[in-house]
Amino acid sequence: MRFALMIEPQQGLTYAEQLAIAQRAEAAGFESLFRSDHYQSFPGPSGEPTTDAWAVLAGLARETSTIGLGALVSPVTFRYAGNLAKVVTTVDEMSGGRIEFGLGAGWNDEEHSQLGLPFPEIGERADMLEEHLAVLRGLWGEPDGWNFRGKHVTIEGSKFYPKPVDVAGRPHGPNGAARPRLLIGGGGTKRSARIAATYADEFNLSSSSPALAREKYADLDAACMAIGRDPKSLARSTMAGVLIGRDEAEVKKRKADLLSAFGDDAGGEDWIDAREPRWILGTPDQARAMVDRFAEAGAERLMLQDFIPRDLEMIDLMAEVLF
Repeated sequence: MRFALMIEPQQGLTYAEQLAIAQRAEAAGFESLFRSDHYQSFPGPSGEPTTDAWAVLAGLARETSTIGLGALVSPVTFRYAGNLAKVVTTVDEMSGGRIEFGLGAGWNDEEHSQLGLPFPEIGERADMLEEHLAVLRGLWGEPDGWNFRGKHVTIEGSKFYPKPVDVAGRPHGPNGAARPRLLIGGGGTKRSARIAATYADEFNLSSSSPALAREKYADLDAACMAIGRDPKSLARSTMAGVLIGRDEAEVKKRKADLLSAFGDDAGGEDWIDAREPRWILGTPDQARAMVDRFAEAGAERLMLQDFIPRDLEMIDLMAEVLF
């Protein structure tokens, strides 16, 4: 099992706090750090400070040296496809080729309306997602002069330089150029499975129990086989909430910290207990047992979704217990 740390900086994290988390995760041996891409603060109190994901990732790219970095996931509604390709490629160069990139349809209408960002219905957003993925792969991987005509994006005579950094393990396009690995995230709908099978290098399932993950991964197998793709070529990961402690007393304290951070968005400990079937939750033995269940279901990587990321000692403990 591979492990990434996943944080939700829209909870009010400053850049300095995100840097401290990234550097602590790097020192602890995490393979990668992903952050969400949101402009409204949740879960917890609204109106907390929020930062732009790609501006932050650019800073982290220069202030870390080994840890992979990425967004999970950037909504297609935030940035035009060509601009997005340039931003990602620029941050990739700044990092020395450490970027992985998750793209999604977006879901939070408030953060769009408050900033004047378009938020069409989900069917149209899913169409935009498919076009953005096609454009990213085309700009990075097709020969000069590539054209694309979709409902939302038109490309004419493309010339895209520089290309992403060519490092070991990256996929390559028809033009021989490398590109960042592309991730699709979500709840595993039939359409998301088809999109992932067509365009993605990894599918990240969110908020799922191991039993449900097994079902959704089977859907991915079917979607791949339907288009003649080897299912083993599509990596599978799960984003799971994480809250662990060395003993029951430490777990109880961290539960209290999480409930305080969430405020009215959570009730008492029963709110956390309801998430036990799908979180990495509890003492070290309990945490390792849940990791084993996800591995048996087919997950190759866990995105450990940390809702109390200012607790840097828990980052150390995750590495000590799970790696």
